[in-house]
Amino acid sequence: MIFEDREQAAHSLAARLVAYKGRNPLVLAIPRGAVPMAKIVARELAGEFDVVLVRKLGAPGNPEFAIGAVEESGWAYLAPYAGEVGADADYIARVKERELATIRARRAQYSPLRPPRDPKGRIVVVIDDGLATGATMIAALHALRGRAPERLICAVPVAPPDTLAKVGEYADEVVCLHADPNFRAVGQFYLHFGQVEDAEVIALLAEEKPNGG
Repeated sequence: MIFEDREQAAHSLAARLVAYKGRNPLVLAIPRGAVPMAKIVARELAGEFDVVLVRKLGAPGNPEFAIGAVEESGWAYLAPYAGEVGADADYIARVKERELATIRARRAQYSPLRPPRDPKGRIVVVIDDGLATGATMIAALHALRGRAPERLICAVPVAPPDTLAKVGEYADEVVCLHADPNFRAVGQFYLHFGQVEDAEVIALLAEEKPNGG
């Protein structure tokens, strides 16, 4: 399955999540790629939209390869292979603090005039444009679980089956449009997969009223 772009993927996800329409779901994006997608899904489900801030922890010498992820409270998920690629405790502490600084800066940048939406007692849908290792999604789900949502859902267009199995341990429900055992990278499943910039994220979040809507 190949998606035209993130917009098409978002409409397809919304169709799969239609059971939650009208139940005021909280649709949270993992920035930045998923932000325009979550906006579409929230609109189609008549819910609210926001971001959940997590950051990948990159491997030594290969920052694009995730060995884990850290969420806003400081909790970090580490993949079981982190030590095998040279990530010792000192390295992890350094990269974790660096990524937490980025999270703090992004929170101030993305929603300076209001606090994050409260997930307590709500149906929460966490959106990403695809999963590779699943590290950032796991960190996001862990952060949200601690805030007592009624139901916690991971929704993505594409992921490898083994990643979906890992992520499923942290969610009440996983919605994936295409699970591909030959997965190499998220971008291979999109015809158009341009980068989403901070300016677009800020603009989309600014459209949200302080009390939602």
